[in-house]
Amino acid sequence: MDYPLLSAIDSPADLRRLPRTELRRLADEVRAFVLDSVSKTGGHLGSNLGTVELTVALHYVYNTPEDRLVWDVGHQTYPHKVLTGRRDRMPGLRQIGGISGFPRRDESPYDTFGTGHSSTSISAAHGMAMAAKLKGENRKAVAIIGDGSMTAGMAFEALNNAGVAHGGLLGDVLVILNDNDMSISPPVGALNKYLARLMSGSIYAAAREGAKSVLKNTPLYEFARKFEEHTKGMVVPGTIFEEFGFNYVGPIDGHDLDSLIPTLENLRDKKGPQFLHIVTKKGAGYKLAENDPVKYHAASGKFDPAVGFVKPTTPPKLTFTQVFGDWLCDMAELDTRLVGITPAMREGSGMVDFHKRFPQRYHDVGIAEQHSVTFAAGLACEGIKPVVAIYSTFLQRAYDQMVHDVAIQNLPVLFALDRAGLVGADGATHAGNYDIAYTRCIPNMAVLTPADEDECRQALYTGFMHDGPVTVRYPRGAGAGVVPVKAMTAQPWGKGEVRRECQNSGQRIAILAFGTLLYPALAVAERLDATVANMRFVKPLDAELVAELARTHDALVTVEDGCIMGGAGSAVMEALNAAGLSVPVLQLGLPDEFVEHGDPVKLMSLCGLDAAGIEASIVKRFGTKPTVVRSTAAR
Repeated sequence: MDYPLLSAIDSPADLRRLPRTELRRLADEVRAFVLDSVSKTGGHLGSNLGTVELTVALHYVYNTPEDRLVWDVGHQTYPHKVLTGRRDRMPGLRQIGGISGFPRRDESPYDTFGTGHSSTSISAAHGMAMAAKLKGENRKAVAIIGDGSMTAGMAFEALNNAGVAHGGLLGDVLVILNDNDMSISPPVGALNKYLARLMSGSIYAAAREGAKSVLKNTPLYEFARKFEEHTKGMVVPGTIFEEFGFNYVGPIDGHDLDSLIPTLENLRDKKGPQFLHIVTKKGAGYKLAENDPVKYHAASGKFDPAVGFVKPTTPPKLTFTQVFGDWLCDMAELDTRLVGITPAMREGSGMVDFHKRFPQRYHDVGIAEQHSVTFAAGLACEGIKPVVAIYSTFLQRAYDQMVHDVAIQNLPVLFALDRAGLVGADGATHAGNYDIAYTRCIPNMAVLTPADEDECRQALYTGFMHDGPVTVRYPRGAGAGVVPVKAMTAQPWGKGEVRRECQNSGQRIAILAFGTLLYPALAVAERLDATVANMRFVKPLDAELVAELARTHDALVTVEDGCIMGGAGSAVMEALNAAGLSVPVLQLGLPDEFVEHGDPVKLMSLCGLDAAGIEASIVKRFGTKPTVVRSTAAR
C-alpha cells in the first residue's frame, strides 16, 4: 500500500509544513498504516484508530517536542509513534528489541512521559507546566486522557491541584478529555462546534475578562459568574471542570480537523489551565472495530483487515483467566455471600459470565483500584465475601488499602491476581513481577501460588474459605493443561507436597517450585535426578517441608516467576535461618531489572526460567553431580 503523504513525514516539523487542506488525507493514510501495521504485529487497535485526527492536530498546532504531550495509559499512541520518526520501526512493535506499545522516554524525545497505567497524565503535565514557569520557559503541556481514565481518583486529585495558583504561579496546561462513550455523541453538532470555537476564541476571552474587571467588587460580580457558569452548563457538561479552575471548552467532534485545529490554536495561546472535551469513536474508520470496540480493543496476533478477527480452527487451551471465571460463577452458586469486584477489567479478568448471571453481585468500580480494595473491606465488615479480580501490576496502586483497610483488620477479602509474572508484549508496565514480595511481607496476608489450572481452581476455593485476606496469583494465558476438577476441595492450609523424589544415594538436590514453574522444574529433575516440591503456599510457608528437605539434601533450589528480592526464595532462606539450618540455596527468579516487552516464552528463556535455563543454572552452581560438602554442625 502506498502512503504518498505519510512517507514524507519523518518528524512533526514535516507535518507542520503541510497545507492544512492536506491534513485530512494525511489522517486517512495514518489510519490505513496503523491498521495494516497492527494486523501484522498485533497490539492495541481500536483506541489507536480513534486518535488519528487528534494526533495529527496536536502535532500540527503544538511545537513538539518543545511543547509536551503526555498520553494517558499510552495504548492510543501508535499514530503518535508513526508521526514522530518511528514509522519504519513499527514492524518490531512490542517485540524483543523493537519499540514499545506505550510511550517511553528512552525511546523518543517526543515521548515526554512514560505511561502504561492510567490516570497519570494530568499530574505529569501539570508538573511539566509548573517546571516551565519556574524555569522561565515559554512552552505548553498537554495531557490527553480518556473517559475511562477520568474515573480514577488520581485524575481528580491532579485537576484539584492544577486549577489553583501556587505562589502566584499557574501552569499553562491543557487537559484533553478524549471521550469515546457513544452515549454523549448527540451533543456533538453544529451548535456545540460553534460554541466551542466561540468560548476558546479571543473575542469571548476578552469580553469575559473585561466583564470581570468591570464587575469585580460589585454585587453583580457573583451573579454574573453564576450566570455564565450555569449558562455554559446548560449546553455543555463542563460545570464540574470550571469549579476545578479550568476553562472548559467542548464537547467537539474529535475526528473533525476543521474544528479541532482552530480550537487547539485558540487554547494554545491562552494562559492558565484549559480543558477541552472531545468526542471520538473507538475504532474510527474501520467498521468492524466501530461495531465491536470491546472485541477490537487489541489484536493478540496477526489478522486479515478485510476479514477481521476470526476464531482459531482448533479450540484454544483453557486459560487461567477462564479457570477463575468458571470458579467465580460456581462459587457464587454455592455461596450467596460472594460478591465480585473489578476495577474496569471485566473482560480481561474473566468476569463476563459472572456479570450476566449475577448482575446484582457484580461491581465494576471503574479505574479506581484503591476504591475497589476499600470497598471490598467495607463489604467484608458486613459479612459479605468479596473477591477482587485485579491484575498483579494494578494492585500495586492500592497497596496502602491492602495494608490499612484489609490486612490490619484481618478481613476475609480474596484477591485474584491475574497476569502474575511476565506478561509479554505489554512489557514492564504490565508485568506482575513484584506481588509475592509486596504481599507476603504484610501481616495476616496469605499468598497462594497454584501450579496449574486445577490447582488454581482449588487454591481459589481454599482462599475463599479462609477467614482472612488471601492472594491467589496466576499468570496470563494457559498452563500445563491440567483439566480442573469440578468438585472443589480445600488444600491443606500452608502445606506443600513432594512431587518427585531424588533416587541417587550420592549428592542430592531439592528444587522448591512456586507456581507454574513446577513443570519445567519436574523436567529438569528427570535429567538431573533431583527432588521436586510443589510448595503451593508462599505464606504461610511450609516450614516443616523446607526443614525436612534441607536435612535430607545437599542443596536447595528455589524457582519462582517473580522478583528474587523479597520473593519466595527469600521466604525459604528466612525459614532456614529461623530453624538454624545451613544448606546452600540457589534462588532462581526474575532479575533485579525491568524486563523488556516481547514474546513471553522467549523472555522466560532470556531470564533463565525455562527448563533449559533452570538446568544450566543448577549445573553451573553445583555441577551435574553436586559435590557439596554437608555440614554436620547444621544438623
